[in-house]
Amino acid sequence: MKELQYPFDSEFIMKKKKSLKRTLLADGSQRIKKKIAVLGGSTTGDVIAALELFLLDSGIEPEFYESEYKQYWQDAVFGNPELDQFAPDLIYIHTTARNVDITPSVRMSPEEISAAIDERYARLEQMWQALGRFRCPIIQNNFELPYYRLLGSRDAYDVHGLSNVIGRLNSKIYDYASTHEGFFVNDINWLAASVGLEKWADTSYWFMYKYAMSLDVIPELSYQIAAIVRSIFGKNKKCIAVDLDNTMWGGIVGDDGVEKLEIGQETGTSQAFYEFQQYIKAHKDIGVILTVCSKNEEENAIAGLKHPEGAVDPDDFTIIKANWEPKSINLENTAQELNIMPDAIVFADDNPAEREIVRQQTPCAVPEIGEVTDYIKVLDRSQFFEVTTLSADDLKRNEMYKANIQRAQAQAKFASYTDYLLSLEMNAEIGPFKDVYLARIAQLTNKSNQFNLTTLRCTQEQMAEFSASGDHITQYGKLVDKFGDNGVVSVVVGQRGKHPVSGEECLDIILWLMSCRVLKRDMELAMLDGLAAQAKAAGYTKLVGRYLPTAKNKMVKDFYPDTLGFSPVSASEDGSTVWELDITEYENKNHVIKVN
Repeated sequence: MKELQYPFDSEFIMKKKKSLKRTLLADGSQRIKKKIAVLGGSTTGDVIAALELFLLDSGIEPEFYESEYKQYWQDAVFGNPELDQFAPDLIYIHTTARNVDITPSVRMSPEEISAAIDERYARLEQMWQALGRFRCPIIQNNFELPYYRLLGSRDAYDVHGLSNVIGRLNSKIYDYASTHEGFFVNDINWLAASVGLEKWADTSYWFMYKYAMSLDVIPELSYQIAAIVRSIFGKNKKCIAVDLDNTMWGGIVGDDGVEKLEIGQETGTSQAFYEFQQYIKAHKDIGVILTVCSKNEEENAIAGLKHPEGAVDPDDFTIIKANWEPKSINLENTAQELNIMPDAIVFADDNPAEREIVRQQTPCAVPEIGEVTDYIKVLDRSQFFEVTTLSADDLKRNEMYKANIQRAQAQAKFASYTDYLLSLEMNAEIGPFKDVYLARIAQLTNKSNQFNLTTLRCTQEQMAEFSASGDHITQYGKLVDKFGDNGVVSVVVGQRGKHPVSGEECLDIILWLMSCRVLKRDMELAMLDGLAAQAKAAGYTKLVGRYLPTAKNKMVKDFYPDTLGFSPVSASEDGSTVWELDITEYENKNHVIKVN
């Protein structure tokens, strides 16, 4: 919904939130359902209302538990039957500087102030540890700066200043976040600075209604929370497609020539384009795929990308579409070549007419980037690529997709598909979960949508629990071939269960997913071989697999029977199916991948 895309009208959202919700719920979209507990140190009703809108717009249908005013710590530490029964999928703790509860005085010694900070932090950590009983992600606000400074500028560096106290308390929160998986910080300190402290805090609303911030900034706060939730549950975008002329540089390369393009350090405008190129290139290191979508001659586009004063190079881009086809078609083709959904692409173009055409013709995200001086601000504040996990595979994602394109080109040279697969010289590492891969394994469960048979979403902590459980069999698959390392590309989890018809003990496959970039390379057969071997060693004679249909995983509807040779057990009216495989005399099915 355009009204909920950054930059949005906060006042409009607060006035029209009920009608916006009705429109979103009536649009027919299929959304994942998540239960979110909001534990507040101030009034949170409108925060929840705005957050619901942004989550619905992102493909997440939330159900909320809201703590009573300022009962966040009590609900967490002492328990609350209503919260316990709610069993949240995610917990958001909405505290602000109003909840710091430390009033430093110049009469206090540094040791007394340090003790007060340690005591306040200990209460926070006690709360987080107690909430660990829910085994779900926790989002905790840090603390914004106070709206007054008793010591003036000295308040920042003197141990007696409240600003200094808040900074030290925030540092302790950051240290905890850096050492605890599934714990995330919502940076309201930055957000308050961004909108301005005077706009952030409305003291009259605090004293009358216990709102810790003004109503005008609630949508901005909720949007930032929603970005973290989106990322946790795999709703981030995956790719940036950039236009070139007047987007990546000033001028039209085909008309002006490379030498006259505005890029580099000579003028303010050229510096703005250079900084934008730097910003785009930096996304490679957080796992975002970079592509080009430009109406241009390819030769001219390549020449512009090789500009000696530019910050990017053609090799930074996985795909370069520079031709005279409609950009909507190029974007659809880009998605197909990358094997991602078109709605995973963010399209950046300076031309408002082109933006509107793409917006009407494709599900790509198309931000209103404005003038070059606003490009970074709009893309960054849109938070399409919010980072909640960062794995080793993210650092080389662009190279992985480039290698995939090389594989597709190599396939065309072979008459026999088996010969093509053998030519790839594939080597797989398959086995029970390893700690070193848990971050990537959890990331896959929240990103894989097309090849995900049950769409089970798991945190890193939950994956670690599966790995340690005697009632579960876990398996990861890592694939390397002559074109490069694909990283961890497949995850399977089976749990001890009962056959749905006979009642005999079986291994129930609760999760089977694979990255689409390794489709049709027999990796699924190699994974089945490994799973069958583990299951037989544990005493199982049957595997039971389930397919739960979603809007995006139709491609694996017949995966169990057609690819793996499972037999049917049952089918439901909603399209769900159950399948079984007897493994008492199982013979390996993979003959093209060498498994280590």
